Amino acid sequence: MSNDIRIKKGLDIKLKGKAEKTLEKAVLSDFYTLRPQDFHSVIPKLISKVGSKVKAGEPVFYDKSNENVKFVSPVAGEVVEIARGEKRKILSIKLQASKEQTYHDYGKFNLDAAKPAEIKAHLLASGCWPFVKQRPYDVIANPDKSPKAIFISGYASAPLAADLDFTLQGKEAELQAAVTALSKLTEGKVHVSVGANSNSPLAGLSGITLHKVSGPHPSGNVGTLINKVDPVNKGEVVWTVAAQDLVIIGELLLTGKFNAERIIALAGSCIEKPKYYVSKIGADVEPLLNANGISKRAHIRIISGNVLSGRQINLDGSLDYYSNVITVIPEGDDYELFGWTTPVFNKISTSRALTFSWLNPNKVYDLNTNTNGEHRAFVVTGGYEEVFPLDIYPMQILKACMYQDLDEMESLGMYEVAPEDFALTEFVCVSKQPHQEIIRKGLDVMLKEIG
Repeated sequence: MSNDIRIKKGLDIKLKGKAEKTLEKAVLSDFYTLRPQDFHSVIPKLISKVGSKVKAGEPVFYDKSNENVKFVSPVAGEVVEIARGEKRKILSIKLQASKEQTYHDYGKFNLDAAKPAEIKAHLLASGCWPFVKQRPYDVIANPDKSPKAIFISGYASAPLAADLDFTLQGKEAELQAAVTALSKLTEGKVHVSVGANSNSPLAGLSGITLHKVSGPHPSGNVGTLINKVDPVNKGEVVWTVAAQDLVIIGELLLTGKFNAERIIALAGSCIEKPKYYVSKIGADVEPLLNANGISKRAHIRIISGNVLSGRQINLDGSLDYYSNVITVIPEGDDYELFGWTTPVFNKISTSRALTFSWLNPNKVYDLNTNTNGEHRAFVVTGGYEEVFPLDIYPMQILKACMYQDLDEMESLGMYEVAPEDFALTEFVCVSKQPHQEIIRKGLDVMLKEIG
């Protein structure tokens, strides 16, 4: 039995460059990078230094505020660079991979006899704990707290997102091991969402409560699942785990090895033949992009993640710790003189004023990064509510974050949101306000003041 969740509010942004369901081995990268900025609110304390030799799965640094939360190397190799910023803040740790990969052995885990404390200790020691995130605050889960439920989204509805039905094929054993372990860490349920018409490997798992979701983006966001199933109130905690991260957790439990391998989608209108590649967490993207002719292209935007909530990187950048897609689209560095005065047929808009995207809802667009306007004060149009399916007032919560009214933020539902939940409202915002940044700063204030 499954529970159906139908989302009516939202917006599907159909873009050119969707990855074909063919899989290739990525051009091997010599260098891999860990960036502490991928782990929000973590203050890194180094274990390894420049010149240190590490095996795949060996700790590189830990969280200063909780020494039990360790971050491990995705490959066997040598630490070759530690980049620092102001006040010697650690910006990145670069590793050069060895030709022969060796793994730190954490030992096979007996899930049937394991107690919750033993599972938690094993995930912490092996570097798998950073895959477990929590709401409120959208940060790595506090291992000292117990969640009322765990949520896993197996349906990706964001534009050009990796198809999870495809990337999880053949990983049923790892998925089941991870879900079995996580289910012992909560007295509540493990909620898993899949597409209404999908053939997801997640649907056949035991020990889960299955939800079939349908509707426009953000129907696939885990925040939407939480809001529709079991919203987070004051004093409550829920955990979330990305579907592909379950595979890494499950393989560690079954084999004792931290295998950072990840199937990623190389997508976007600037990619001649978008497809899927087998890569690893933190891999340099330049070899893969060069193999697809990107080095010869000018005026492009490379994004680690999807176009709505991903992070811009340079050609010499690396795959984020949590990303499973690299998107390459045209850079929006050109401007149309009086463009707002003429009818528009090649852009998406929720408004019918001078834009005609509503005439053909199935049209696929080649959009660039141009904001088509400049930053200004909030204009009340009601557009946010049209694409925001959560039972929360988006405009009001954004304003509460800007003037940092903790009581108002709390009463409006700040405990259950994350920046990605406001990616669509940012996309349709006529005021060009950075919604995701506003929400992130608001969450940081709450984390600091309330904890």
